Amino acid sequence: MLKKLLHYVGEFKKDTAITPIFVALEAIMETILPLMMAWIIDNGVGKGNMSYVCKIGVIMILVSFVSLTCGALSGKYAARASTGFGRNLRRAMYYNIQDFSFSNIDKFSTAGLITRLTTDVTNVQNAFQMVIRMFVRAPFMLIFAMGMSFYINAKLSLVFLGAIIFLGIVLYFIMTTVHPYFMEVFRKYDELNASVQENLTAIRTVKAYVREEHETSKFYKASLRLYKLFVRAEKLIIINAPAMQFSVYTCILLLSWLGAKMIVVKSMTTGELMSLFTYTTNIMISLMVISMVFVMVVMARSSAERIVEVLDEKSDLANTEKPVYEIKDGSIAFKNVDFSYKNSLDKLVLENINIKINSGETIGIIGGTGSAKSTLVQLIPRLYDVTSGSVEVGGMDVRKYDIETLRNEVSMVLQKNVLFSGTIKENLRWGNKNASDEELITACRQAQADEFIEKFPDKYDTFIEQGGTNVSGGQKQRLCIARALLKKPKILILDDSTSAVDTKTDALIRIAFKESIPDTTKLIIAQRISSVQDADKIIVLNDGKIDGFGTHEELLKSNDIYREVYESQVKGADNNESK
Repeated sequence: MLKKLLHYVGEFKKDTAITPIFVALEAIMETILPLMMAWIIDNGVGKGNMSYVCKIGVIMILVSFVSLTCGALSGKYAARASTGFGRNLRRAMYYNIQDFSFSNIDKFSTAGLITRLTTDVTNVQNAFQMVIRMFVRAPFMLIFAMGMSFYINAKLSLVFLGAIIFLGIVLYFIMTTVHPYFMEVFRKYDELNASVQENLTAIRTVKAYVREEHETSKFYKASLRLYKLFVRAEKLIIINAPAMQFSVYTCILLLSWLGAKMIVVKSMTTGELMSLFTYTTNIMISLMVISMVFVMVVMARSSAERIVEVLDEKSDLANTEKPVYEIKDGSIAFKNVDFSYKNSLDKLVLENINIKINSGETIGIIGGTGSAKSTLVQLIPRLYDVTSGSVEVGGMDVRKYDIETLRNEVSMVLQKNVLFSGTIKENLRWGNKNASDEELITACRQAQADEFIEKFPDKYDTFIEQGGTNVSGGQKQRLCIARALLKKPKILILDDSTSAVDTKTDALIRIAFKESIPDTTKLIIAQRISSVQDADKIIVLNDGKIDGFGTHEELLKSNDIYREVYESQVKGADNNESK
């Protein structure tokens, strides 16, 4: 895992390498200062030699300045290295997510991915900075301070070894015990973010149903669970502070008692004891910093494991060694297709699908909720791979095509219409980034969107809010259809994409399709019979199986489900007219 993460230090390796050098120089300078202070006390003040005091004092000022400069430079390079490392991690994760198939995305929640891209990366970034700076400085300071202490008085310095062993045992206990808590904490972070995301996305629904109190209660409970886990983790981490204070005061007491005895018997000078007190502080602070870094590393370890999960996740949809880059036509064939989201034949969503669709045909798809209509069409652009059997486009298995080529030739308007923040033009050019203004207008006219766009003050330069909240559902659907048409695909799939438009507009869109894109194969999923009854053929799906396949007239005669839906809608329309 560590090797995997360090790969993303990338172009900041130089900054990462320079930082410890400046840190080490800073530590060396700081450990020299107490020794020089001892010289001033013993050889200058004690002997009344003021010229010696001034000489060593000037040298101490210069050493302090060098230490300050090295500290500032180490901070500068550490900041560059850590922020660059964080940037590279986020970029690598984001790029990898873009290659995920739908099944890969289903494995991670949206909120979980956001937490990993933000909170988890920040934790690892901060830990990285602490490691290359403080975790280098503290051991250097510890080693040099210990060395100077043994140089001054080896016997008295054994006190520090006992403190180090004691603190090492405490730190090991904290690290091994607290890690599982932090793993659970970040899982609860995912749940909290999911709650917030769901609430903000559906805030209009929340207010319409007066569910603010329910949502507040749900958020409170998620926050409380997170709080309790953090408290349990912090109860263990906080042991570090009293253990550190106990070690510091024990060392000072032992040094004072034993040092005083040595001064009395002339085996130690006052200046040397003063230096040892300073080194005591240095050593204890170093140990405290090391313990803090260890705690941060424990937290970062949990985050790092979650980051590596995303980085190691590979799309289960990949090109073959020699993919095909040209699609002959828009013909489609499902051959003995079975599909399961769990990739298991025990829980099939689609079962034994056999359909042949000629290029340029218009195919309607009807079925009840949960009959796998959307799943069926998502196999065509290879958003999922079949569990068994094959799906062919242009006479060739879709798995043999280059994925980008296939999806460029299969334009799909998903059931959930999504518009991005930006102008109408910018949203439309998702379909074709090089489309001219004339092409945008033509596509919008075919999708019956031009009429309402022209009524906006800024027309095609009208700004669309995030999620398309400033346009109606029907307007959003028509913009998404226009965007799909701009790709000029061989296959166009509308997944219940006209449900929010009125029947007149729906009919005009179908007429425009027939006149403007006659060679494009069109698959239209709809709940209204009127949306598909003019199609060349209609597929009736029931519980993941094909219950009927034929023209409107044929299905009225032979298919009970289709006839029942038709009659219920016709009677409903007649009843409305009679009223």
